[in-house]
Amino acid sequence: MKRRIHNPALAGILLLFTLLMAALAPVIGNSAPYAAMVMDARTGEILHSRNADTQLHPASLTKMMTLYIAFQAIERGEISLDDVITITRVASNEPPSKLGLVSGQRIQFRYLVRASGVKSANDAATAIGIAIEGNEAAFARRMTATAHAMGMSRTTFRNAHGLTETGHMSTARDMTVLGRHMIYDFPQYYNIFSRLTTDAGVRQVANTNRRFLNAYRGADGIKTGYTRAAGFNLVASAERGQERIIATMFGGSSTAQRNARVAELLDMGFARAPTTANINRPSPVAPQGAGSADASAAGTVRVNGLVGRSLRPNARPAPEQPNSDLLTVNTDIIEDALSGVLKTVATAPQTTQTPRLRPNDEVILATLLQASPTPSELQIVTRISTSGSRLWGVNVGRYNSRYQAERVLLRVALNEMSTLEGSLRQVNQSSLGFQANFMGLTQDGAERACARLQARHTTCFMIGPD
Repeated sequence: MKRRIHNPALAGILLLFTLLMAALAPVIGNSAPYAAMVMDARTGEILHSRNADTQLHPASLTKMMTLYIAFQAIERGEISLDDVITITRVASNEPPSKLGLVSGQRIQFRYLVRASGVKSANDAATAIGIAIEGNEAAFARRMTATAHAMGMSRTTFRNAHGLTETGHMSTARDMTVLGRHMIYDFPQYYNIFSRLTTDAGVRQVANTNRRFLNAYRGADGIKTGYTRAAGFNLVASAERGQERIIATMFGGSSTAQRNARVAELLDMGFARAPTTANINRPSPVAPQGAGSADASAAGTVRVNGLVGRSLRPNARPAPEQPNSDLLTVNTDIIEDALSGVLKTVATAPQTTQTPRLRPNDEVILATLLQASPTPSELQIVTRISTSGSRLWGVNVGRYNSRYQAERVLLRVALNEMSTLEGSLRQVNQSSLGFQANFMGLTQDGAERACARLQARHTTCFMIGPD
């Protein structure tokens, strides 16, 4: 026989406790189905999976695709990191997490990228989509098309931020594939995911993944996600020695529980992966947005970031007596003129007859725009000298191909001629990729170069004599 509670106060307390437990259920218990995958990033080999093909809510893991397309658009010249974007009412009205953008506000595209990748700001993600495709729906279609081209067959996107929406679904396998493409397709931008804090234009913002980045050795990204329907999600990558592992988890019950489980998954990956392996990079994904066919056919790739957009000037008559002390260099023209040469050099088969620069040779390239704008009038002037006293250098990144590394070296050299004068551009190949280095600097020169490059948000590490 059940006893009834006649004390109204006690009954009220029990009712309140029941409601409180229901409200806390997503926090103290699993709020969504669990799924996981562990992959050797070098080879794409699956080392562990659990419910990896179950369609679940990705939450802010979605922003990996938003940023992947943003990086594609930057490389294709659709948009520049320096472009100033006007925030729409749609973007400003997105719910938290957000940067706090207001309708009509103007902000550089680079800050939207940082806020989306580091703070996971929903207003910034929506603003990125609208800036690239004009509206949310068109950008979501591009996201889905890009996902399918990447092999993410069980993923459909409905928005740029990842808030729960009918039909907006993905899987642990698909998000792992996306994370791997992010690492290998855009190594020059991947570092954004490892920043503990960053300048988002209007204020400094902290990384939503900073606890894991601080706690797990070798962790360098990439993206967290949480909604009540999704639970606590994370795609994480870590590199130790020559090994790189990606682990994805859906459906965590809390940040701490998710981080602990992902640490276990990464540990499992490092234990199972071979120490050495040939890197089998994923095939690059062709742009899927409007006008991508026209842009691809044009064959023009703009390197953005430090170099902004500039219109080509009309040719002006050459002065009767050129002033050798005054040289104006249009970096867009230089890149267009030399990109074909660099690509040919990077892709041509190497033979014993291929000329090599000596380690201490210094090469400074400048392109002089003559009176006639025709290609035959462009001159490349090369100055070579030697010095045995400069033993320091700087590294400006690791890239998937020699052509990418050469292109970045050229861009940096053009923007930092005074700082890097006398240095030798050098690409060193290893099993991890192509290192882009400037060698032949003094220690003071290397320190000064890195300080200037880092101030321009360019990755830079000093290389000592050893």
